[in-house]
Amino acid sequence: MNAPPQYAGFWRRVGATLIDTMILLAVIAPLLWLLYGAAYFTESREPFSYAGVGDFMLNQILPLLAAVVLWVKFRGTPGKRLLDCLVVDANTLQAITVRQAVIRYFAYIISILPLGLGFLWIIWDKRRQGFHDMVAKTVVLYAPADEAEKSLQRLMEEVR
Repeated sequence: MNAPPQYAGFWRRVGATLIDTMILLAVIAPLLWLLYGAAYFTESREPFSYAGVGDFMLNQILPLLAAVVLWVKFRGTPGKRLLDCLVVDANTLQAITVRQAVIRYFAYIISILPLGLGFLWIIWDKRRQGFHDMVAKTVVLYAPADEAEKSLQRLMEEVR
């Protein structure tokens, strides 16, 4: 008999998000500096305005594409994987589809409003789903390190 799935909790997911944010900043900030110079970081701009196409691509499109590819192909971002989390379909517990990944990404907006309640909901939900997970029909599992390592090895073999 299989053990019931173990869902990743709020703080583990917060930690994963912080790791992912640092990685994105480490990639995007130098590229923005190369494209626009130091002034990019000191000039004020109107909300939802961009310094150029490169700014839009690096700050909006790159994170979207990275999240979708990583969720679908590797079942998680680097932060999630480092903290033994897997983003999976809520019904099958298998890899999510591109459609689910895109819905999940844009549903983060729902989770942010109002006051981050959609993220805080993870604390109380029995399956530890945020609103974005509910909308996309996903869950985030906590996979013990040995199982996560086996899963990562399988994924790396698939990539080769």
